[in-house]
Amino acid sequence: MSDTYYGGLAADSQGINDGRPAVVLLHGLGADRRQWGPVRRELALLDPERRVVALDLPGHGGSPRRDSYALDEVAAVVHGAVTEAGLTAPTVVGHSFGGVLATVYGATYPVRGVVNVDQPLLVGGFAEMLRRAEPVLRSPDRGQIWDFLIAGMRPEALPDDVRELVQTATPAQELLLGYWNELLTVPAEELTERRTRDLSAIRAKAATYDYVAGDEPATVFRTWLTSVMPEVSITVVSGSGHFPHLAAPADLAKILTG
Repeated sequence: MSDTYYGGLAADSQGINDGRPAVVLLHGLGADRRQWGPVRRELALLDPERRVVALDLPGHGGSPRRDSYALDEVAAVVHGAVTEAGLTAPTVVGHSFGGVLATVYGATYPVRGVVNVDQPLLVGGFAEMLRRAEPVLRSPDRGQIWDFLIAGMRPEALPDDVRELVQTATPAQELLLGYWNELLTVPAEELTERRTRDLSAIRAKAATYDYVAGDEPATVFRTWLTSVMPEVSITVVSGSGHFPHLAAPADLAKILTG
């Protein structure tokens, strides 16, 4: 990976600033910017001059750790990187946790659009599971929780050359507890209210919102999402599990250049 840094975050950058909205790529918890390699290659084929910046989130890859990983604080760090990279109102793309971060970023800072890759924003059930597992998360056996989660994400659907990026990515304990702090401490109803406010703010600035999933979204989530963001575009990349950007990078690249 390169030694490029924007706003203190390690980054890969391609293309030029030509007046069109740039694309900013945010990975999920425990991953790093290498997971965007397949999408970046497809974008280079489809639109060689489009500016694309993939960032390592704080504490991941080549980016330094922080004392706090609160969503609004990490979004501010990302905005510092976006600003230093010379980008104005980009399209922000986030996978998994990065999808929540992209949504918070889009609600707070100028964006052309937000693309949420397989992050259902109604996370009450997941948060409840994490709270039950919190003693294990705080113990030396925390890896058991992560391995259980990864197994449910169907990494076997991935090509051999990228499967290792998923199966070898185990976050440090401080990252699990830091990035999941909101889920561990905030009631489910308040989490839903926060995401509702975020989507409403994105809609108010007339930015686009795309949801890309590996499976048909749950009815409850689809109903909620379309009620808050009627203009949302929902794309199902069948058979890609939790990783549409790795299983079908050309499909995602077409969405980003469409």
